[in-house]
Amino acid sequence: MRLIRCTALLVLAFGLSACVPRQLLVNGAADALSAQGQAEEQDIGLAREASAFYLKLSESLLRQSPGHLALAESVASGFTQYAYAFVASEAERLVSQDAKAAHQLNERARRLYQRAHRHAMAALVLSQPGLMAALAQPTGLPAGMIKPEQLGVAYWAAASWGACIALSKDDPDAVADLPLAVRLAEGVWRTSPSFGQGAAASLMGNFEAARPGGSMVKAAAYFDQAIQAGDGQNPAPYVAKAEAIAQPAGDRQAFEALLQQALSVSAQRMDVSSQVMRHRAQWLLDSADDLF
Repeated sequence: MRLIRCTALLVLAFGLSACVPRQLLVNGAADALSAQGQAEEQDIGLAREASAFYLKLSESLLRQSPGHLALAESVASGFTQYAYAFVASEAERLVSQDAKAAHQLNERARRLYQRAHRHAMAALVLSQPGLMAALAQPTGLPAGMIKPEQLGVAYWAAASWGACIALSKDDPDAVADLPLAVRLAEGVWRTSPSFGQGAAASLMGNFEAARPGGSMVKAAAYFDQAIQAGDGQNPAPYVAKAEAIAQPAGDRQAFEALLQQALSVSAQRMDVSSQVMRHRAQWLLDSADDLF
């Protein structure tokens, strides 16, 4: 119903466009849609069904106002989370039964991650023109380059970039961008270590664990920081630490303990992100015999 009301307001707004400057109208509609994208939804099935319409509508509006940071963040987070929760995760569940179908789903997820990254980076570069040149430097982004209002879109640019690279291991050009994605994530983390209830620290942990020569000790410290930043109530860092640290180490006891903690925490939170993590934690526990 919130989405229907939002759509009706947009239709009415565009019907009044003869009386209002077009860009002012577009920006107002973008504000409304970005706020809608932040609304919590408890039902995963309903969220999935509504996502496609919302994302297409938001993306269309973003093309008319590509520098709108809040809408770019909403679109990038929407595409990234949709790809992770409903496409890439389905591919993982399917791979042992139908490798071809799983590959097709992974390709779709990769394209969705690319889409998210493209929108986020376009808005970020418009608001910070020197960003790409700074990312190309081995020293990373200068302190203060990412402003507080850019944190969200920068985080999703880095997260979608990393997810896309993870599904592009046969593409040398994509893999070569990994250091840039890490520097962008580090820029977010340095600006606000507790950003997103530990999302920035958890992303740094994933990058550290995945990059060539990465330190598992350092990665674990990032995940622990993420757990602390969320006051222990965010299930995502527990799942991430289980997959990135305990599973590669062959530590089934730690793996299962972390996932049980994620289940316990997510039972107290009914937002979609927490429920997605709950489902993943349970699936990983159920698959433990195959993973160890």
